[in-house]
Amino acid sequence: MPKAIELLKQGRESEIWQMCCGYLNLNIEEFMTIQKRLLLGQMEALSHSSIGRKIFNGAWPQTVEDFRKEVPLTSYGAYCPELSEKREDWLPEKPAQWVHTSGRTGEYSCKWVPITPSFINQLSPLLYGIGLLSASRKWGDSAPFINCPNMIYTVAPRPYISGALASMLQEQTPSRFYPSLAQAENLGFEERTKLAFNEALSGGLDYFFGLSLVLATVGNRFSQSAGKMSIRPYLKQPRALSRLAQGMIKSRLAGRNLLPKDLWNVRGIICSGLDSSVYKEKINEYWGRYPLDIYANTEGGVIATQTWDYQGMTFIPNLNFLEFIPEKEHMKWQMDHKYQPKTVLLDEVQAGECYEIVITNFHGGALVRYRVGDMIRITSLRNENSKVNLPQMVFERRCDDLLDFVVIRLTEKTIWKAIENSRMPYTDWVAFKNQGEPVLNILMETPNECLASEAEVEKVLYREILKSESDNYTNSQAHSDLADMIKFRLKVTLLPKGSFAAFTAQKQAEGADLAHLKPPHVNPSAKVLSLLTANLPVNTETKVPASMPIYRVSAG
Repeated sequence: MPKAIELLKQGRESEIWQMCCGYLNLNIEEFMTIQKRLLLGQMEALSHSSIGRKIFNGAWPQTVEDFRKEVPLTSYGAYCPELSEKREDWLPEKPAQWVHTSGRTGEYSCKWVPITPSFINQLSPLLYGIGLLSASRKWGDSAPFINCPNMIYTVAPRPYISGALASMLQEQTPSRFYPSLAQAENLGFEERTKLAFNEALSGGLDYFFGLSLVLATVGNRFSQSAGKMSIRPYLKQPRALSRLAQGMIKSRLAGRNLLPKDLWNVRGIICSGLDSSVYKEKINEYWGRYPLDIYANTEGGVIATQTWDYQGMTFIPNLNFLEFIPEKEHMKWQMDHKYQPKTVLLDEVQAGECYEIVITNFHGGALVRYRVGDMIRITSLRNENSKVNLPQMVFERRCDDLLDFVVIRLTEKTIWKAIENSRMPYTDWVAFKNQGEPVLNILMETPNECLASEAEVEKVLYREILKSESDNYTNSQAHSDLADMIKFRLKVTLLPKGSFAAFTAQKQAEGADLAHLKPPHVNPSAKVLSLLTANLPVNTETKVPASMPIYRVSAG
């Protein structure tokens, strides 16, 4: 397969579009043909590997239908200790590199996932294509093409998947990162970002890739500091000085502080994260264009991407075999973890329905019928604006109601452990977050002997929560940098004595069964929060979200 830069030098731009974004022209039948063909090849490779034989557990599927009937759904535990110990001899194909997630308390310090050369060969042109989509107005648009794009490096470095994706893009085109990949991977976030902006003032900026929350926070911090920037440090950098002077003139004419869009005419912005839709308008305000949202994860690379209309995301056919657990099936599994939920394929999904996504890696990957833990929603069966004849999706939520602040990921166990370690007397508690805010809200009832103020409780619990949660990260410095950057905060509201007892009495009066007499600790519904806060003073500023996820992970 030729590289994108080679085709670009030869003026073969239409071929680049087809190579990197051709899946957008598929219909559902063509999409499924690719999926099934690649799955059969992956099944053959798995059958000759130790990890495949372990997962198949005596099954010998020969068809796609047999594969879905005979091979069980899996979680990361099914691949341990082989993947956690990075045993390459167990794999269908020797990996080119290993990437890892940030991990979860009480489960794994991190989840290691192998990426094969074959997978990278397929993924790298797709990454180039995502860059095209982020800067284009329609299919075949020539505006995005550039020989060596300048990019600010703000993502987590390798072995996190975001850093790996940045390096994979180099397979298709030389790119100039600020700072360079070698420099970036040895710097903390603040130092890396400061250096990146200084270099981009001289060199210019074409593309920006990062988590949506990170991107919005960077833009906000830049706007706050850039308004007070002195030109003195740039007197010996004529290109930077010229750019800065022109930007200051633009901002003053607009009657506001200096923003990134005053300095750079960014071609494209690519975001990935749970709160992408929340920060969409803010990013456009700071940077002068909307971010292209992609759905990506460590286990499967890039799963889906938006197009130039910035609406629903289109699935990618040639990286993973895609299955979907309908929400009703997921609900049955929530009630009984021994239940094996049924799946549907992409040609069977329904618009408006939510599904838990399941992936099987192609191209010698290790994960088979793997439950990523994400719930997506199918918004439509085609994109009318972009003329894409494939189902469209948006990310809905984490299946397990994880309290996810991008770099701070809290479970019920993490919070409960922190409360216990604080030695603070308490009767009970619940925790939740409001969408788009890096704030953990805890409602806590304490007995009479607790004389601490809310501010004092916040200080103690904040320290214990960060201490407990940070143990999950192999790169503690990177974790600390990102946690500070998003301004993660804790808001504690002390409930009046008897609040939880009153809740239980109310539920008993309503005839609730035993399982529902106490509120769930994590992500209670708006109704539950309303009952718990009913006796709070009028001036209390606790914000109750309008709606919360309704499913919980059982203790099993």
